[in-house]
Parts: sequence; C-alpha cells; structure tokens
Amino acid sequence: MRRSKRHGNHFLTDDLRNMDAIVRFYMLKILVPLECHRELIQDSNYYSDEIAAVFNLPFVVEEGEFDALKARQALVQLFQKEEKLSSGFTFPEPLAQNLDKLAKAVGLNNLEAKLLGFTTLLQNHRLLNETSDMLGHKLSALKLTHVLSVILDEPEKAVREALAPTGLLAKTALLKVNTHYNSDLSGSLDALSRSFADRLLTDNCEGASPIEWLRDMVFKSPAAQLTLDNYAHLKSDLDMLIPYLTESLRNKKAGVNIFIHGRPGCGKTQLTRLIAEKVNCTLYEISCEDEDGDSITGEQRLCTVRAAQAFFTKSDSMLLFDEVEDVFGGNGGFFRSVAQTRKAWINHLLEENKNPTFWLCNDIENIDPAFMRRFDWVLDIPVPPKDQRAQIIRDHCGRILDEGTIKQLAKCEELAPAIISRAANVVNSLEGQFDSKQLSTTFQRLVDKTLVAQGHRGLSIGQAEALPDFYHTDFIQCDANLQQLADGIKAHAMARVCLYGIAGSGKTAYARYLAEHLNKPLHIKRGADLLNPYVGGTERNIQNIFREAEAEKAILLIDEVDSFLQDRNKSQHSWETTAVNEMLTCMETYNGVFIASTNRLEKLDQASLRRFDLKIKFDPLKPKQAWKLLLNYCQALGLTSPQESLEQELHKMDNLTPGDFALLARQHRFKPMANAKELIHALQAECKLKTPYKSQSIGFV
Repeated sequence: MRRSKRHGNHFLTDDLRNMDAIVRFYMLKILVPLECHRELIQDSNYYSDEIAAVFNLPFVVEEGEFDALKARQALVQLFQKEEKLSSGFTFPEPLAQNLDKLAKAVGLNNLEAKLLGFTTLLQNHRLLNETSDMLGHKLSALKLTHVLSVILDEPEKAVREALAPTGLLAKTALLKVNTHYNSDLSGSLDALSRSFADRLLTDNCEGASPIEWLRDMVFKSPAAQLTLDNYAHLKSDLDMLIPYLTESLRNKKAGVNIFIHGRPGCGKTQLTRLIAEKVNCTLYEISCEDEDGDSITGEQRLCTVRAAQAFFTKSDSMLLFDEVEDVFGGNGGFFRSVAQTRKAWINHLLEENKNPTFWLCNDIENIDPAFMRRFDWVLDIPVPPKDQRAQIIRDHCGRILDEGTIKQLAKCEELAPAIISRAANVVNSLEGQFDSKQLSTTFQRLVDKTLVAQGHRGLSIGQAEALPDFYHTDFIQCDANLQQLADGIKAHAMARVCLYGIAGSGKTAYARYLAEHLNKPLHIKRGADLLNPYVGGTERNIQNIFREAEAEKAILLIDEVDSFLQDRNKSQHSWETTAVNEMLTCMETYNGVFIASTNRLEKLDQASLRRFDLKIKFDPLKPKQAWKLLLNYCQALGLTSPQESLEQELHKMDNLTPGDFALLARQHRFKPMANAKELIHALQAECKLKTPYKSQSIGFV
C-alpha cells in the first residue's frame, strides 16, 4: 500500500463523497472494537491516507510531529458517537429493497440477509475492502465468526449457524465461506457471483422473476431442433423416463437427477430439450460463460445450480447442467475433482434438489462411482444407427443432397447429429448462391474435416471400407450359411463367432455386412488398439472396447486376433497371460455380438476357442462364384462382359478371393483396365504373389 505523507481535500474521491453511513460504521467496527486502528494509525503516518480522510483524522505534515495517540483517541471518540446513531443505519438503496425481495423469494431470515448484504458491500466498496485487509490473512472459521459477530452486532452462535454448511446460505450457494486457504475477510466470503453481487447493489429488482435474478448464469433453453423420431434407438428408455419425470413434477418429488452421457455431438442437449417439451415443463440451462464471455469454473456453475434450485422451487421447471466433467470428473491421478473435495455438499444437492436436473457428460471414465449411484436414471446415448442418421441428414439438407449421397454419408458410424446440423446450417445459408453439386461437396468437406478434427476417421476412409453395392454372401465360400447365420443373430442379438481362413476371403467384409443387416454400428479393433506399455493398461483397454461396444449396442470385431489372443503356454511375459485372461473374461460377459477374425487359427489360445459359439472357416472362391463375381465387377467398373471362353482361365486360379477383386477395383481408379481379359490377367498376377494355400482341417469344427 502506498503511504503518503500528506493529504487534504484532493483525497475526497467518489468513494469518500458517496460513503454510506452503514459502510462507514462497518469500517469503524473493524478499526475500533476489532482493534485494527493499530494497523491504520502507525507511529509516524497512516497505513492509508484515504481511510484516515474518511474519519477526518489529524493530518500528517512533512516537518511536524505525528501524534499517533491523539489520532487513535479521535477515532475511538468517533466510533462511540456513531455507535449511538447506528440503530438508524440501513443498507443503501436499491440493495436494501433487493435483499428484502430476495429474502422473501428464497426464505432468508434477517441475519442471513444481513450477511449477504455485508458481503455485497465488502466486495464492491473499495475502502471497506481495504479496511478489512487489516484483519490479516489467516482468518480461521472461529475467528471469522467472531469478526462478523462484532461487525454486524449479532450473537456468535447465530452467525455460526447462518454460515454452517447446512444453513440456507450454503445450500443455496448465495454465500460461500472459504476458511481453509488462510484468506482475508473478503476472500473468506463469496457471493454467488460477481455479477449477482453487482445486481443486488445497483439494479432495481422490483417484480424480478427468478431468471432475472440469475441472468448471465442461467438461461431458458431454446426449442429442440430434432424430434423423438431421431431417437428411436432410445425408445424403450424414453417410454419410461418421460412418464417418470411427469409424475415427479406433479408430486414435487425431491432429488430427481438424470445422468446422460455419450460422445460429443450425439444429441444429449437436444434430447433433454425434447424431454422438457414432452413433459410440458420449462428447461433452464446453466451457463458455461459469464457476461464477459469468459468461461465459468465447474465450482461456480455448481453453485449456480444450488441457487437455481432455490429460485425455481415454486415453478414447474427443470435444469440442465452440461459438461459435468467440470465437477465430477477427476484426472485419475493426484488431483481430486470439485465434487470429491465437497462430497457432502454434492450429496445434499443430489438428494434434496426440488427441480429435476439433467447432468450431461461426454466421458464417464474418471467419474467417481460413488456419485453415479445417486442418479435416478443413467442414460447412454450412442450415435444414432444408420437409418436414423440418414433421416437426420435428409431432414437437414434433403434439398441439397441426393439420396445416394445421403445413404453413403449415413454409413459413417461417427457421424453424430451435431456434426450434421452444424454443417447443414452452413450450406443451407448458401443456398441460392451455389448449385446443389457445389453445396453437396461443401457439406461433405465440412463433415469430413470435423470428423478428423475430433480424432475420427474421415469420410473418405469410411467410404473406402464400405461394402460394395453388389455385395452378397453368395460370393463368400465358407462352411456355414452366412445369410441364415445373420438372421439367427438378428433374432437373438448375442453371439461369439470366430471367422478364420485365408486372407481376403471376406471375413471382415462379412462383419460389415452383419452390422448393416442388424442395423448396428461396427467397432473394428486390432491388436495395436489394445496393447499399452504401462502396467494394467492393456487390460483397461480391453475393458473399454467391450464397454463402449455394449453401450452403443455395436458389433465388436477384433481383426487379426491371432496377434493378440495367443496361446498362453507360449507367453514370454506375465502381462501377455493377464491380457489374454482379461480378454476371455470380457468375451464371456459381453452382452452383444462379438466377432474375432484370424488367418492363423492354430496360434489362438485353446481356451479362447471354447468361448466361441461358432467357428467358421472361409476358403477361396469356387469357380462359379468367381465367375459371377467377375461379371459383377465388370459391370461396376464399366467393362464389357467377358466372353465365356475366359471362364476356364478364371477356373485355373484355385486361391482367388473376394479381396483380390476389391483390390483391383481400387487399382482401376488410377490404372484403368480396358476389358475383362485385362482384369483376369491382373487377377492371375495377384494369385501368383500368394504363398501356396493349404487347406486346414480342424477336428472340432
């Protein structure tokens, strides 16, 4: 603090001219009864000339002597004089009226309103704040209670009860107490937010609604942009959840909390808005930014929820708290989450909240299970299945995209509704300036770039791995009826299948076909996706891929599983055995369709083979299959149909697979073939590069 040797009328700043009597008296309470005058009035000068000027204390002169004793006596006499008048001191307007209205709206008693009013002045009046600094920076809870008791002239016991965690000020988060960081007085007391304190002090809140009290912290949700038809995959949950919320609102049931999680953009917020519309209830969202556009911390947003519960308790409304990782999510390491540091406070909130609250989360990985059990309903939202993705695309930009493009885009399993709607908003705004082809290209480019930025595969890769339009199980040679198998799995929704055989014979393609036939997403994993160099890391990765697939009701395919699920008798490291053990456990408990593919069945652990419901061997194409597939590819590539005389050349290739045809189709894009004969010659060249195919006979198949 700067210490001037002189002061006079030029020190009469706006703070001094507009000094309210109650602020002046609070300053005197700190200086005299709490003995901070010893800090203000030092041996040779004042700690603050401005504070001294408030009370017209003797000047400090350059050459004269400073009489500290005389200054202290003058200050004590002034306090005694004003103490006699203090019964007439009130909070300045509009603070006094706002506190009165707030007390009626929330149910605060006189002392609680008084504490909130003092905190508001403390955080907004500079000289009162500076005076409080003289109390020091180590205010324990006991000392804080004593200080406030003296300043407000209230019994210490009453102050302690008003500031207790179970008190109304703490429950509504209108006033928070921080005494565990050795804070000064202003640091020990926090109003709900800076904007809220400013509003109490300066705004006329006559007839203010709850949303006005909490503006910049809470806002009314806009209308949903999707419909319940876009969430048909959640119908079984929604058919129960919506009536449950309707009944909870009708009966004013406390402690209703709905936890919704799913990857970013999957439609969590849109679904919450739809649910609110269906139960005919107003939905309010907790802001992530303050009035200046700065992000709000998780703790601040949590306090806003508490306050909103107090303000909206008399109305039929619900709350939405997005990105709950800010509160419940730790990093799995040394630092604890906000919720973990204030566990009792959080538990009270989840058990006592008067308005149903939605808690939205992108990743539940690091959320404490102790909190998860306190939610009434935990709802996982996967990316919508292919048919629904297609309909969402159609609804948003069906005028721009042709049906073929829509179906192709819908094949992308990572294409969340939010990605579609944002890209559609861009291209729809350009409609009329560009033709449909340009807009279609732009839409696909925007979607592709967004997917890549989120860490997913782009659209181009998804299209390259998609099934050809003429794919059929008739073009796969194996020892099972694949179409019958697909129908059986569709009827029972659970299966563990091992596909083995020569490379390119259609094992992975069949998994893609099965996903389309069952209208389920397909999660493809390989050994590299599972292995982790840290202790327990591989086991956690295995658990995660099964958990994610089950949550999204996906088909899980582990491709080239022989590189991972090796015979434990041949393991050289302990982690190899524990990893296989974890895989076997997850396979047994997985409630879905699990497929493993391998070219080397003999390398698999024998125990794993017993876990599979069915083991299907894939072989090279039979001559008739190869000929029909050739006809299909010639048509797809724009080549003339081959002469029947070429069929014998095709029959000579005994190790031909569907993968060979797919490879040459890709090659044709940059090295075109002129006719079917060139295609056959290219197939012959591919077959010569393969090692001789030897059929395998397994006695237990």
